[in-house]
Formats: sequence, structure tokens, C-alpha cells
Amino acid sequence: MQRRHLIASGLAAATLPHWALAQALEKPKLTIAVGGKNLLYYLPLTIAEQLGYFKAEGLDVTIVDFAGGSKALQAVVGGSADVVSGAFEHTINMQFKGQALRAFVLQGATPQIVLGINPKTLPNYKGFADLKGKKIGVSAPGSSTNVMVNFLLAKVGLKPTDVSIIGVGTGNGAVAAMRSGQIDAMSNLDPVITLLLRSGDIKIASDTRVMAESEAVFGGPMPAGCLYAPQPFIDKNPATVQALANAIVRADKWIQTAGAAEIIKAVPESYLLGDRAVYIDAFLAAKGSLSRDGMIPDKGPETAFRALASVDAKLGAAKLDLNAVYTNDFVKKANAKYPKG
Repeated sequence: MQRRHLIASGLAAATLPHWALAQALEKPKLTIAVGGKNLLYYLPLTIAEQLGYFKAEGLDVTIVDFAGGSKALQAVVGGSADVVSGAFEHTINMQFKGQALRAFVLQGATPQIVLGINPKTLPNYKGFADLKGKKIGVSAPGSSTNVMVNFLLAKVGLKPTDVSIIGVGTGNGAVAAMRSGQIDAMSNLDPVITLLLRSGDIKIASDTRVMAESEAVFGGPMPAGCLYAPQPFIDKNPATVQALANAIVRADKWIQTAGAAEIIKAVPESYLLGDRAVYIDAFLAAKGSLSRDGMIPDKGPETAFRALASVDAKLGAAKLDLNAVYTNDFVKKANAKYPKG
């Protein structure tokens, strides 16, 4: 009787819908904060949402979009979101500030950030030193686009205070700020950069969408967009974190095999900024810089630390545990479960 009961229970479990299986997750309903969801930087997040990969893992995910990564980080620190889809280096910055945050799956293998010059206001631009005293647009002050500016300025002996940083967002507002001459340069991402390139409203000074250039700029692999969360959340909800990693790894792999037409079909119309051809060009430019399997490179935290230390002497002098800012444990299991995506 007991054996028959066990078999019957097993059959019943096998036919349960996803919502019932999701009871095994500690927190099936959760919120992800992101700064600029429309960006190709976060394309795996959108694909996981649009293609139902989160739902397939038993998750009910609400994605809240903010003007930049620093704002998304604030949402998690403040308790209004559970997980951040954001730039990897925030985990290092926050450890320095005494808060334990850990990245657990990668979306971007390079930062994909482009520093571009406004040809109207800086027609005689020759190098980063020419940016002294100028207005530079970033997605939001304190975000990875801002960190990139600080890092490039430091290479020519300039301090962050030698320029004016202006938050312009990651959409049409950023495009308008550049075209109207409100800013002299911009550190931003696709599709904004490709749109401005097509219309001749920006000249590229540094392009980390290209893997070789990113490694040359930062001196090693620079992990970018990822999912990260407070360590207590990861400790308390390992099955939930695994489900999130599974969904993003599937999305990472799907993107690498997808054609431009499939991408256009998968993303919301608003992402295209009114021009499908621009979005396709932007996707093709960014595809090589997106993660293929969600793995965070072991030398990545070191590279990110060096970049941050170059603009913050106090952080550079701190003894940080870089092994504590990331883990590939969840990604390894996700790749075992979805070897082909």
C-alpha cells in the first residue's frame, strides 16, 4: 500500500502545473530593479521575460525600470526590490561601503559603454584631455556610464570634478540632449549610440562594445551587466536564485543563436526608438559583447577593482574580498540543466 501510495504521489507531482511546482521556491514572486531596461546591455533580462523563461522556472517576476544603475541599486538597498540587473562593479563599491552584494549570473561580457563626442560643440576634439570643463551626459550620476567617464579621465590626469556630469537617461532624452548641444560628450549605450552615429550627431572616442578594445581600456576582462543581490537574500533563497540564473543562462544562449528578425520580434516596440534598422545595427554591434553562458570571468573582479581604484584612492587602499562579490555556482548548474539553451 505504501509503495502504491508513493508511486501515485510521484505521478501526481509529475502532472502538476508550473505554479504548483513553484512552491518549492522560497520566493517565487519577486522584484528585479534595472536601470535602463531598453538597453542592449540588459537584453538577456528582456528575453528571459518576453520568452517566458522566468515563468518556466516557476517565477513571477516584476521588473521595475529606473533612470540608471545607481537608482536600481538604491531600490534593493532600500528594500523595494529583491535583485538588481545592473553593472558588476556595484558589488565591489558596496562591499567597500560595508554591504555584501553578490553577482550570480552574467549578461554582458564587456561594458558596451561608448564615450562619444558632440561634433557640434567639440569640433576640434583630439583626446580625453579636451573634456576638461565640459558637460558630459551619463545615464545617471554614479552609474557605470559615469564610472567609465571617471576612469578615462584618470588616464589623462583629470579628476571627476574637472567635468560636469549630467544625467540624461538611456532613451530619447539622451538623444535630444546630444542633438540640442546641451552636452559636449556622452557616455551611454545602445541603441542610443547607434541612433546618434547614424545621424552624425556623435563621434566615438572609446568603444567597449568591442571585446579587444574593452580589454585594452580596462587591462583585462571587465564583466558588465549581471544579476546581483544582497548576500542574505542569496543565502535565504538559493532555489529562487538558481531559478533566476537558469532563466538568464537560457536567454544568454538564445541570443547567441538568434537572428536580427527574431530579436526585433521578441523585444517591445518601444525599445526600437522608432527605427527598426537602427536597433538591428545596434544588436549586431553588441551581440559579441553579450555573455554566451552566464559565467563571470575569474579575473573580472580584479579588473573591475582596478578601474574603481583608479578614481577612488580610498577604495584602492582598502582590503576587499573579491571572491565574495561573485559566484559561478548557480551558473554551472544552469549550464548543466540547459547545455543548449
